[in-house]
Amino acid sequence: MHKPGDVVLGGLFEVHYGSVFPEWTFTSEPQQPTCKGFDTLGFRQAMTMAFAIDEINKNSNLLPNVSLGYSLSDNCGALVVGLSSALLLASGREEQFLLQQNCLGAPPVLGIVGDSLSTFSIATANVLGLYKVPIVSYFSTCSCLSDRQRFPSFFRTIPSDAFQVRAMFQILKHFGWTWVGLLVSDDDYGLHVAQSFQSDLTQSGGGCLAYLEVLPWDSDPSELRRIVNLIKTSTARVVMVFAHEFHMIHLMEEVARQNVTGHQWIASEAWTASAVLQTPQLMPYLGGTLGIAIRRGEIPGLREFLLQIRPDHSDNDNTGNNMVRQFWESTFQCRFDPGGWVEAGGALCTGQEDLEEVETEFLDLSILRPEYNIYKAVYALAYALDDLLQCEPGRGPFSGHSCATLQKLEPWQVVHYLQKVNFTTKFGDQVSFDENGDALPIYDIVNWLWLPDGRTEVQNVGVVKRSDSKGEELTIDEDKIFWNFESNEPPQSVCTESCPPGTRMARKKREPECCFDCIPCSEGKISNKTDSMECYNCPEDFWSSPQRDHCVPKKIEFLSYHEPLGICLTAASLLGTCICAVVLGIFTYHRSTPMVRANNSELSFLLLASLKLCFLCSLLFIGHPRLWTCQLRHAAFGISFVLCVSCILVKTMVVLAVFKASKPGGGASLKWFGAMQQRGTVIILTSIQAAVCTVWLVSASPVPHKNIQYHNDKIVYECVVGSTIGFAVLLGYIGLLAILSFLLAFLARNLPDSFNEAKLITFSMLIFCAVWVAFVPAYVNSPGKYADAVEVFAILASSFGVLVALFGPKCFIILLRPERNTKKAVMAR
Repeated sequence: MHKPGDVVLGGLFEVHYGSVFPEWTFTSEPQQPTCKGFDTLGFRQAMTMAFAIDEINKNSNLLPNVSLGYSLSDNCGALVVGLSSALLLASGREEQFLLQQNCLGAPPVLGIVGDSLSTFSIATANVLGLYKVPIVSYFSTCSCLSDRQRFPSFFRTIPSDAFQVRAMFQILKHFGWTWVGLLVSDDDYGLHVAQSFQSDLTQSGGGCLAYLEVLPWDSDPSELRRIVNLIKTSTARVVMVFAHEFHMIHLMEEVARQNVTGHQWIASEAWTASAVLQTPQLMPYLGGTLGIAIRRGEIPGLREFLLQIRPDHSDNDNTGNNMVRQFWESTFQCRFDPGGWVEAGGALCTGQEDLEEVETEFLDLSILRPEYNIYKAVYALAYALDDLLQCEPGRGPFSGHSCATLQKLEPWQVVHYLQKVNFTTKFGDQVSFDENGDALPIYDIVNWLWLPDGRTEVQNVGVVKRSDSKGEELTIDEDKIFWNFESNEPPQSVCTESCPPGTRMARKKREPECCFDCIPCSEGKISNKTDSMECYNCPEDFWSSPQRDHCVPKKIEFLSYHEPLGICLTAASLLGTCICAVVLGIFTYHRSTPMVRANNSELSFLLLASLKLCFLCSLLFIGHPRLWTCQLRHAAFGISFVLCVSCILVKTMVVLAVFKASKPGGGASLKWFGAMQQRGTVIILTSIQAAVCTVWLVSASPVPHKNIQYHNDKIVYECVVGSTIGFAVLLGYIGLLAILSFLLAFLARNLPDSFNEAKLITFSMLIFCAVWVAFVPAYVNSPGKYADAVEVFAILASSFGVLVALFGPKCFIILLRPERNTKKAVMAR
């Protein structure tokens, strides 16, 4: 179809969806293929371009004083026909276009709107790109067409598959679908989508492909059965299909045959609005389909323009008139050329039929998608020409600041201005091209609503677009979406359920990254978010909760007054102190009796006081360790025990001296063991221990310490001794005095006396040494608070041993056997 004008634009459309190629031989004349299967929507798309040009010609603000013409060609759904049509548009037909004799003047067309299929556009742009002929496609989405090196003059008003893939990602991410299947057609469109999808999926890490299958062009039944069986057995509940209507028809027939339900289908723009799939037989499976659709637009005045189309009103050009006639015959099911048609009962076309009285999708303008892109493509070329013709001489963009002129206009000059075009449609959409010739992308998100009466409605439920200011945006109204599931909720499609907090993801060998095991975090580590890749260590003073999802303060452990062990030891300590006080009271009350006087009452009182200090110093080992308690506990313990043992040692020496003095010539020995000497000996021996403690505290003082080595989930508060040597010297000195006392008492055990105190001292020192010999290995091998408990137990045991062994028999006689508390009884052999 042709219309003359000052500037002519070409158009490539699929008005017929099939071709029959004649058999050629070397002897026969070449024949053109025959187009078959009239496509009403393809014809409407061609008429949309005619309408846009007619509207521009009527607009005095756009291309004033310049008329646009068009030359529209049918590709008949065949690549060879589409490519040859594009070449004829670019080179011209001799009988229709006459160039000036000097070969100047405008070429046959200055730009082409088309083609529809990506494969056709690739072939056309490859050739015409050599001559910089601008091509603006309205339906070719292959991302490969964004390659400016291969296609320097290609533009499009439909988003590329690269953005379509990213739009799919946005939908998958929105609903949390990470495990999906992908079906693609076996052509440039499908294969490039598969490559782009896998590449972007790897980079984004937003999901995994359960399978990737290529739909055969020949609709091989066995291959389709295999693919559908794979869909049926896969755990992926979401299936994305980048293919054409032709592939989907055969695929869904096999889906219905195998009754594969329970899947969420996601449609590419190639079939998302296909009415042929919206049948009662297929909707039980395709109901609820979500799809990416070309942006729907409104074109005011198009309906009136379409209603003016009539066979008798078309151009005089036979080709155009034939095209309109074919449309008329397809719409009204009649014939202009009877040729046996009428005899067979068919209707004869008059050309006066009313388009408004017949039910046809030709006038259904509620969903204008490809037509809206065609409309924008024509206007993009018109605005580019308008900018070109408004160039001021001497300020142009070309060599020498020259401008292009209508008489010497070249296609590459149009490409220059087309690259910079920027306008807004009446529908409010901005149109401009980036450096790759791609328009600002925008898609509608549609949903196939299956109504109770069996009808199907394709409704808009959202939009995904990219803008210069906000980047990519996804908007979905979930309340409007029809889900074809019993729950009427989005399905779950994951290879593995999300790992809850407290676990980490562990990849399975030879499985996609979306398939993983959830490994619980080990002790001391947590993960506080879903699908954590690793577990994190808690801070030093914290430990993992039982659920491993947060850190909790570690339990603090020390020998406390509030726990049973601490209570028992405290009670024992206080009991020993009280007993010492009672014994001291008894001795004080009976201080004039022979039993008390014979046992060196002054040293006995001092011994009882030291034992009381020994019992009380054990309390410093109980409770929260602090600096002063750590420093005082060992000093008090060491000095108290040395005082105690010193008293016992002096008592033993006094016993030996007394019995030695009772022998002839032994009186001189008593002068060394008078009261002053006894006190002095005790003070000197105790002072040595005090000096040891002072040096220890000054050089390497014991300090409180948080020990986390014993238990991972506990903090053990303890007092580190600071200097092991100091602690060893302290214990060693006590041990030396105790052993010396034991040896002296052991030597005096057989002295003649009915009440030989040396035996009691021997027994008490035996208990004392046994306790502290056992203490050393027990203390070394006891962790944390139990080391303190062992030391307290040793203090109490040794103190009770001395108290009972030395003062038990005396108190027994004083209180229960007073008849033996006489000088005669004490001195009797």
